[in-house]
Amino acid sequence: MSEERLVIRRPDDWHLHLRDGAMLEAVLAATARVFARAVVMPNLAPPVVTVRDAAAYRNRIGAAPKGGGRFTPLMTLYLTDDTDPEEIAKGYNAGVVFACKLYPQNATTNSQSGVSDIDRIRGVIARMEALDVPLLIHGEVTDDDVDVFDREAVFIERVLAPLLQDFPGLRVVLEHITTKEAVDFVTEGPARLAATVTPHHLMAERNDMLGYGIRPHLFCLPVLKRARHRDALRRIVAAGHPRVFLGTDSAPHGIGDKQALCGCAGIFNAPVAMEAYATVFEEMGALDRLENFASHFGAEFYGLPVNEETLILERAPWTVPESLDVGGGANGGAVRPFLAGETLNWRVAGIGPPSKGPVL
Repeated sequence: MSEERLVIRRPDDWHLHLRDGAMLEAVLAATARVFARAVVMPNLAPPVVTVRDAAAYRNRIGAAPKGGGRFTPLMTLYLTDDTDPEEIAKGYNAGVVFACKLYPQNATTNSQSGVSDIDRIRGVIARMEALDVPLLIHGEVTDDDVDVFDREAVFIERVLAPLLQDFPGLRVVLEHITTKEAVDFVTEGPARLAATVTPHHLMAERNDMLGYGIRPHLFCLPVLKRARHRDALRRIVAAGHPRVFLGTDSAPHGIGDKQALCGCAGIFNAPVAMEAYATVFEEMGALDRLENFASHFGAEFYGLPVNEETLILERAPWTVPESLDVGGGANGGAVRPFLAGETLNWRVAGIGPPSKGPVL
């Protein structure tokens, strides 16, 4: 690492939405230009609920433009009240299913078919525990009496803590954490519990979304929280906690869908993800911790080898485009990336050759 150049092992994205059809073909290259592997979310419409669904979706990803380079999608199954434990076993043993995703019903985009009550899938979870299939969790309750800003903390207390007690061998990732409560819970939790952190939850807080007029392109779920929660996330990644790692939760929606009467939740950060993370880590004086967060900790938690290739970032100011063309249709033909119109000081220069030792 120098003041003008940063070389790290090629990173992975442990939480990604690619959508399908024209959107998939438009956005995949933004991820594949940087990340070697990505855990692909299953909340399509209809969702990915069977091994056949997962294999077919993997094939569609394989056929979509990637802009060159090696990229491996890691497929997940969408859990419902009716998920068959043997379907998970079949997919996992066949090497098709990497993990399973728990969406509480109606918690986020395309989660209408999600789990209505954790007790309804105890048999599924027991089978996952026995097989060591990771459970990836959107950690929010959806009770009407719980404020939207409190949903994550209440989920941890009511659902996640008892779940870990009841299934002591279950490997769990609490995805896109947003609160100090989540930071504390993961920090104090067992070795089988990890968390991912997005670039937008490290860079923004709820005043950015609501304090100066509503900014719909910053609306995501879990929603942005107070600055003190953002700062707690910054502290844990700067400290280099080995069970807290990169997951962009990049989630593209057409501009028309974001600016609608009932706008969609999700932030499309794939075109700027590593540049945004580098910006945050530099602000914290922790650039030497970025490689572990982006390239080592996630692979180690999942028991996978670290990528041999390297990623090169250079200090070169550039302005993030206002939009990305995704073709016509009801979405308005374009998506707006995170930090659109802003100038960043780091830029991905490309993929480098395999490293022969420690990079930083």
